[in-house]
Amino acid sequence: MPTFLEFEKPIAELEGKIKELRHLSDGGSLNIADEVTRLQEKVERMLRTTYAKLTPWQKVLVARHQERPHALEYIENLFDDYVPLAGDRVFGEDLAIVGGLARFDGRSVVVIGNEKGHDTDSRLKHNFGMARPEGYRKAMRLMRLAERFHLPIITLVDTPGAFPGMGAEERGQAEAIARSIETCLDLETPLISIIIGEGGSGGAIALAAANTVLMLEHAVYSVISPEGCASILWRDGGMAQEAAEAMKLTAQDLLDLEVIDEIIPEPIGGAHRDKDETIANMNRAIKKALNNNLKIDGPILREKRREKFGAMGQRGLS
Repeated sequence: MPTFLEFEKPIAELEGKIKELRHLSDGGSLNIADEVTRLQEKVERMLRTTYAKLTPWQKVLVARHQERPHALEYIENLFDDYVPLAGDRVFGEDLAIVGGLARFDGRSVVVIGNEKGHDTDSRLKHNFGMARPEGYRKAMRLMRLAERFHLPIITLVDTPGAFPGMGAEERGQAEAIARSIETCLDLETPLISIIIGEGGSGGAIALAAANTVLMLEHAVYSVISPEGCASILWRDGGMAQEAAEAMKLTAQDLLDLEVIDEIIPEPIGGAHRDKDETIANMNRAIKKALNNNLKIDGPILREKRREKFGAMGQRGLS
């Protein structure tokens, strides 16, 4: 049974009843199949109704769900022959960003992603997906490697933001993020980015200044977290829900604002409820984006990418 969010409590209660009934049925001759079916249909209706009208804050909670698939899970299921590459050749390795060579749909690619981890140990190991300068410098190294060998790049973005620790700042965090964005905009090879969970601040756009930016239906993408925004505007992190409403951070808002190019549908109840369906939807979207971009020459890809991000925010201005 999945872990339920606060707004999913009525659904959790019904699923608990279904589990109890199945347990009773297993332990004796009681036939409760009809009742289980009725309750299961009710759960599906409630999920469909609830997820059809999620608030921006509820989408933030879904994007952060602890059971949501992360980068390494997508890499394992979407790519073949993955060979991880490590280190920035300057300071060290940063496991908040993973990446390497792989095959997608039979084609050699470079894949790079933020990895949050799935339990306490792995989250600490990957620093909750918050990269240090060496992580962004590793990403830049892999991007340039891809360009040298004319390989498309696919990035999987899922981070609350870049790591704000003292050591990271001492080693040039802001410069590393800026250089990573500059590298993205300078490549003469296809670059496709997918926001799979949280797309937080410069730490996200450092991997997402792409020709095609895709976004899972219940992911979020913003310049700052709702809590951080509320702390700055109202000096009260408790107003995060109000901040989320104002920030236009949902996939639907960002598609309207032309910040992203396409929304990838999620199963009813979020990506964590049916990972196989989520992976299949991702596969189709990446394949389509890759095929479209491979038709364009490198210098034109570079120019289109620069024009796209240079024009961002201009709509509606005289």
